Amino acid sequence: MNEISPKAEISPKAKIGNNCKIFPFVYIEDDVEIGDNCIIFPFVSICDGSRIGKGNKIHQGSVISALPQDFNFRGAKSYVKIGDNNVIRENVVINRGTHRDGCTVIGNNNFLMEGAHISHDTVVGDYCVFGYGVKIAGDCEIHNGAIFSTSAVQNANTRVGKLAMVQAGTTFSQDIPPYVVAGGKPIVYGGPNHTMMNEAGIDAKVQKHIANAYRLLFHGKTSTFDVINQIRDQVPDSPEIRTILEFLESTKRGIMCK
Repeated sequence: MNEISPKAEISPKAKIGNNCKIFPFVYIEDDVEIGDNCIIFPFVSICDGSRIGKGNKIHQGSVISALPQDFNFRGAKSYVKIGDNNVIRENVVINRGTHRDGCTVIGNNNFLMEGAHISHDTVVGDYCVFGYGVKIAGDCEIHNGAIFSTSAVQNANTRVGKLAMVQAGTTFSQDIPPYVVAGGKPIVYGGPNHTMMNEAGIDAKVQKHIANAYRLLFHGKTSTFDVINQIRDQVPDSPEIRTILEFLESTKRGIMCK
């Protein structure tokens, strides 16, 4: 049984699941799908192209599937897809994709704090945290468990790896690899992210191997290509080391500090 305020403006074409609570002054357009057990607080706008899963909480003033802030946008039908059990706090903006059938994706169990902005065609994994005022530009990738502190800015077409930590006020234009702490202006490597690796249950021995891999990357004077070969030759194999190698091999914008 849904609890929907009569003061909410909801298109009859919108599809809303069961056991949802929708507060006054919520605005929901036609091409919207919302799963079960969601809570939509006052003054939220959920626009065409929104596909929202189960158990999400969307707080006051947020805008979901806003039109892309991209000069290439020509009015094509595109989407925002949000998974399950996300918390989207006040005044968050998530833009939909730029081109036809393009999509901005937010996975499951993410926490977006007040004023965060996720731009067009960006893909966010699961269990990520976005601090106050974080700004993510278009066409970015953010892998599972990444954390952004207050006012971090990720520029377009860049990636942040699994369990990486971006410190407050950092602006970056190249990829941040998995399992690291990075921050400052200009950005610098701050060491392995042992806190999150411990939380994820990564063995201490594997953490030492990860630290060795990044010692080769950030303290050596060879190219990223050569570092990849050095890691393969010198660092014992594990799923985490393979994750690092795959990330380094697939970079298009280059690795920060390299």
